[in-house]
Amino acid sequence: MTAVEVLRGPAPVEVADERRGPFSWVATVDHKRIGILYLSTAFFFFGVGGIEALLVRWQLARPNAHLLSPDAYNQLFTMHGTTMIFLVVMPTLVGFTNYFVPLMIGARDMAFPRLNALSYWLFPFGGTLLHFSLLAGGAPSAGWFSYAPLSETPFSSTTGTDYWALALLVLGIGSVAGAINLIATVLTLRAPGLTIRRLPLFVWMTFVTATLIILALPVLNAALAMLLVDRQLNAHFFLAKGGSAILWQHLFWTFGHPEVYIMALPAFGMISEVIPVFSRKPIFGYGFVAASTVAIAVLSFGVWVHHMFAAGLGHTADLAFAAASMLIAVPTGVKVFNWIATLWGGTLRLTTAMLFAIAFLIEFVIGGLSGITFAAVPIDWHVTDTYYVVAHFHYVLFGGTLFAVFAATYYWFPKMSGRLLSERWGRVHFWLTVVGFNVTFLVQHLLGLMGMPRRVFTYPDLPGWGVLNMVSTVGAFVLAVAMLVFALNLARSLRRGKHAGDNPWDAWTLEWATTSPPPPHNFQRVPPVHGRRPLWDLAHPSGDTPKVNDVPEEPWDRAKVGVLAFVASEATFFLVLILAYVYFNVSTRAAAAVLDAKTTGAFSVCLVASSLTLYLSERSLAKGHPQAHRAWLVVTIALGAVFLGGQVSEYRRLFAAGLSVNSSLFATSFFTLTGFHALHVTGGLIALGILAGLAFFGEVQGRAARALRAVGIYWHFVDVVWLVVFSVVYLRSAL
Repeated sequence: MTAVEVLRGPAPVEVADERRGPFSWVATVDHKRIGILYLSTAFFFFGVGGIEALLVRWQLARPNAHLLSPDAYNQLFTMHGTTMIFLVVMPTLVGFTNYFVPLMIGARDMAFPRLNALSYWLFPFGGTLLHFSLLAGGAPSAGWFSYAPLSETPFSSTTGTDYWALALLVLGIGSVAGAINLIATVLTLRAPGLTIRRLPLFVWMTFVTATLIILALPVLNAALAMLLVDRQLNAHFFLAKGGSAILWQHLFWTFGHPEVYIMALPAFGMISEVIPVFSRKPIFGYGFVAASTVAIAVLSFGVWVHHMFAAGLGHTADLAFAAASMLIAVPTGVKVFNWIATLWGGTLRLTTAMLFAIAFLIEFVIGGLSGITFAAVPIDWHVTDTYYVVAHFHYVLFGGTLFAVFAATYYWFPKMSGRLLSERWGRVHFWLTVVGFNVTFLVQHLLGLMGMPRRVFTYPDLPGWGVLNMVSTVGAFVLAVAMLVFALNLARSLRRGKHAGDNPWDAWTLEWATTSPPPPHNFQRVPPVHGRRPLWDLAHPSGDTPKVNDVPEEPWDRAKVGVLAFVASEATFFLVLILAYVYFNVSTRAAAAVLDAKTTGAFSVCLVASSLTLYLSERSLAKGHPQAHRAWLVVTIALGAVFLGGQVSEYRRLFAAGLSVNSSLFATSFFTLTGFHALHVTGGLIALGILAGLAFFGEVQGRAARALRAVGIYWHFVDVVWLVVFSVVYLRSAL
């Protein structure tokens, strides 16, 4: 009797088979198909980014080379960095997350399938927008981090930087939407018995990653919005006309260092699934691995300044952030020791997946140790903006994240396709990757220590530089051959690979309890979950898997969880805009004297009152009084419209007085902050208007009622934000 035959759980849900043909992939909301779309699109961009990297290495193979012009080189390394981070690494991890998290928690799909599809389609749209810049006057050339003032119009006059900012905004919105969906899925759709303390570590780490995304990506989105205001409306957030170029660095790296862990934590989760299965042992110290993930997430928001030690922020800031940068290595080291302890004494099966997992440990530790050196401020001063940084970054992202992705691909490909990848060609791929990667990037540590700066299109014929760069270029082409072998292995195995069966690795988590590939509804029956290895428990009823005490969990409402996660992301966005306003206006109140605090205060009372009327509308609906519900909803919309009309009249008065977005830093920060709030009020009024229309047609129960509660949370948030804005902007100027 197989494990699947004895599964217990809820009866299978009847799900219509998906339509076949190419259009069915365009219209799909199946999380598995969307996961495959993510992975396929990311693999395409991986090829694009790889070609860009090979052109960069070809240019640097010899001293004083002129294969590329300086501007073409700047565009290439900017596009390479942006492509690999935002169009390859992140979407690849999201693809695996989309496919496997619902399977691993025993769910039928993601919490919001249509939102999941929207999140995906924003990804190719953003990638296309970025690369369309090549046809619209030239690609961006200010680096993947677009430091100001280089990214401002006086120094980057083409539209490339505008397309870069718009593309990243689109990708950021899609990433935040996907993160909200993942949080709601994990919290609301887990199988019975699968408590938080029993989650597979891949699910746990992607859940923490999603939390990082909704807190970190809005910082970048706010910074991009400010950059576009500068470039399109002639403002100067980041220009020397009173603005601050250093503010861009603070905002970018406040996002940028959590972004490193957004790209690393899911990879850690992959390794935490692969190593135990091929060691035939449970993960050593599950609790420590899970807790260290949370510690990394928290600490990642406190180390951004180590990217700015050369900016001259002072010894106090340098010392504080140097200590924080060293501290974050501790939870990362905990994971490494846990993985090694899992390997120790295990019955190792050296499949290709396991080989990549072991190589990950070696390469990632090298990248981590080189990263620790940046916490020593004098060393950081010496190697900043050299090829030492390039080597470190690639050891973390390629040697770390992509090696883990390869391990996960060989591990999960049988579940996705029903066929095994060739182990023989897999080993060829593995050894070519290990050799090519280390030949390419190991020598770059030496180049950096010898003083070779990064982001230069050519270099003088100094001792050792030419030889080491040629070695690095040869390694890059070996790495390209390895990727071709991998692509051929994928293509061949999809057609003629050995049939895998449902659980070829004798693994333990729920995704292996269904067929390979899974049906549209994922499971016929979900197995009982009594521990962290449900399939092991099923096959060994008296096994030695430690049991976690069952803790009854209250059901979570999907809509409520989703809107709370969205509110958290928007709170971060507004926090950045409010802090920017305070940063530029803390020393003066004269500019704000043009504001009419009394009139705006009256309009603000209307907005605050709308929260009360919306509460009364919800309460009336809950008590079964639909007429009162509709009446209070109409009053709420009217009060919101009055507030919005008041803001429009305030803007007209200020414009008539000669104040515009580019008049001063006060005007720039004021109009940006209040303008985005007005957009949120408008969005809320549209949502309330839709709900009012449904209410008048009698749709007041079920999904409409849940939607009202969700929109209510958002509306109350918008009102709270305005109270903060009014206090900071208007009341401060009046006092």
